[in-house]
Amino acid sequence: MSIRLRLAAQFGAILVITLVLFALAIYFVTQRARREEFTQSLFKRALVVGHAYADGQARADSSHRASYRQYLRQLYRTLPAEEGRVYDAAGRLVFREGQRPPAKPIPAAWLAEVHQLGRAVLEPETHYHETVGLLYQDARLGPLVVVAASVDEEGRRQLDTLRKVLIIGLLAAAAVMSGGGWLLAGQALYPLRRMVSEVDGITATDLSRRLTQAKGRADELGHLAQRFNRLLDRLESAFVGQRTFVRDASHELRTPLTALIGELEVALLPAERPTADYRRTLQSTLDAARQLSSLTNGLLQIARASGDPSQVPMPPVRVDELLLQAHEQILRRYPTCRVDLELGDEAPPAVRGNEALLLAAILNVLDNACKYSAGATEPVLASLLPGGAGRLRLLVQDHGPGLSAADLEQVFVPFFRAAAVRALPGHGIGLPLTAQIMALHGGLVRVASEPGQGTQVWLEWSLH
Repeated sequence: MSIRLRLAAQFGAILVITLVLFALAIYFVTQRARREEFTQSLFKRALVVGHAYADGQARADSSHRASYRQYLRQLYRTLPAEEGRVYDAAGRLVFREGQRPPAKPIPAAWLAEVHQLGRAVLEPETHYHETVGLLYQDARLGPLVVVAASVDEEGRRQLDTLRKVLIIGLLAAAAVMSGGGWLLAGQALYPLRRMVSEVDGITATDLSRRLTQAKGRADELGHLAQRFNRLLDRLESAFVGQRTFVRDASHELRTPLTALIGELEVALLPAERPTADYRRTLQSTLDAARQLSSLTNGLLQIARASGDPSQVPMPPVRVDELLLQAHEQILRRYPTCRVDLELGDEAPPAVRGNEALLLAAILNVLDNACKYSAGATEPVLASLLPGGAGRLRLLVQDHGPGLSAADLEQVFVPFFRAAAVRALPGHGIGLPLTAQIMALHGGLVRVASEPGQGTQVWLEWSLH
């Protein structure tokens, strides 16, 4: 079942149920009001009968009594199937008149109830027939129970007419609501169908298109279109970044591979050469292979750091111990570089993380600091200190050439290298890898630098 049909059916069902309940309420309220009105009219008739009967019995001559009986007979011919009875204080039937044949006797218990309450309605009644009893007090005759009964033919006709009108109205309303619900559902779903057609036109080769429903709409469909457009923005950015990454990685891999191929082709030339030339070729080949291995390891680490955090084991790790290990490896890698450590008086708390990845992140920052501080007189300073608000911070300061504001915006882009350091060896994946590792651990990396003033890099971890 389509959404349009389901919405139209649900809309129609809700309205039909509401109208049915409303019609039933109207019908039963009208029926109750009509019965109450008819019952009150019967009580008034009973009071008239009581007056006429008592007045007729008070007359001394028989002619007056006969005239009152004639009056009562005429009275009982004005309502359909009307009947009247009068019972004396002993419960004996002393008067009966009406158009109905003699009915079964009135229950004595009900007559006693009328005596006690003053008035009562005989229950149950069917086919719009009502019977009421009224206690009439007369000084000479004593308490009399006057019973009046009749059939509410007018009420029957009115309720039959009302029932037909409500049924026809419900059927007509159901038909109108079904058609209206179908049209309204189609109109409400038109923007969604338009969004579907626009989404079908978006492909992996053309992520620049956006949903037009996001403009000028403040409803749920507008919010959905805005969220989808933001998703497309992220996907387009990711695709562009992926293509850039693949292009730059291919370029970086091609450089050492080209060097390897060139050196090996020279070595395989038929002309004999001195041993020193072969050693130089082998050394160049080894350097290119090491460069290729380093670049490959960096790419693998980026892929690993971009994975699912739930799949990476993260036991408690001491950052000060990792800093000492990184310091030892950096000194072996750059024997002439001086790196001073500031660990504080108290041992810092442990953080949850992957030891190998965190060690790689710290090594990348220290490696950049030593590489870009070559020839500087001041040492590289690595300070481990509390960052406040339950955070731990590692600050690494170097005295290299520094970065411009434009270069600072690109330092976390893979394979980007600032113009001031392009002559130095490297691939431009150290800081991007560090940023991904810190993001995997819920931390962050911040870089501050000015040309000629060196660079400061902060690694921050949350202790919660």
